[in-house]
Amino acid sequence: MPGKHQHFQEPGVGCCGKYFLFGFNIVFWGVLSNISALTDLGGLDPVWLFVVVGGIMSVLGFAGCIGALRENTFLLKFFSVFLGLIFFLELATGILVFVFKDWIRDQLNLFINNNVKAYRDDIDLQNLIDFAQEYWSCCGARGPNDWNLNIYFNCTDLNPSRERCGVPFSCCVRDPAEDVLNTQCGYDIRLKLELEQQGSIHTKGCVGQFEKWLQDNLIIVAGVFVGIALLQIFGICLAQNLVSDIKAVKANW
Repeated sequence: MPGKHQHFQEPGVGCCGKYFLFGFNIVFWGVLSNISALTDLGGLDPVWLFVVVGGIMSVLGFAGCIGALRENTFLLKFFSVFLGLIFFLELATGILVFVFKDWIRDQLNLFINNNVKAYRDDIDLQNLIDFAQEYWSCCGARGPNDWNLNIYFNCTDLNPSRERCGVPFSCCVRDPAEDVLNTQCGYDIRLKLELEQQGSIHTKGCVGQFEKWLQDNLIIVAGVFVGIALLQIFGICLAQNLVSDIKAVKANW
């Protein structure tokens, strides 16, 4: 009718979706930060792992946050594709671990022994091994004798170290009544018979103890991985939805 104007609501980019994706990046960034602190890579300086994972987190976080705030479709597409690749890599890794369990066990054994060799070479690596042995109440990959691989702990006659035929203090069975940590508790312990060792140090290997820990905490571990996977899928959906909104707005220009 004359004198009346019809108003059409143009499609717009939802602020909720935009800032929700920004918040998602902050949360996911924090999750990856915690995961990256769990392990190191094959006897190398753990700092390199943090550099690599930190670099991935920075790129992913930058693309997601800036793409959401600036409504940049290129960055949002990059973010969703990159997140999708990480998701499928995790899925493939999970399948391979299940199918090649024996091979994974051998690689884990090799991985720990490589770190045992480099125990005194790097303080960060040393602290990581000590933490693992104390947490899982274990010693070496398959037992205390794996410490023969380390030049300071091996039992050869040519070894002048005071730690010869010993193990690190993290292998020792802690006395609850002991206030001060005895860092020399593992000295000469492997000169004794295995039955005599059992009261002083942990004689089980870390590979077996880690497998036992996984079995005991299977529901929690599975829940964490499923939660991370759902978080990734949710992030991909948010990014794609925001891209669609931006394209709809540009189409009406």
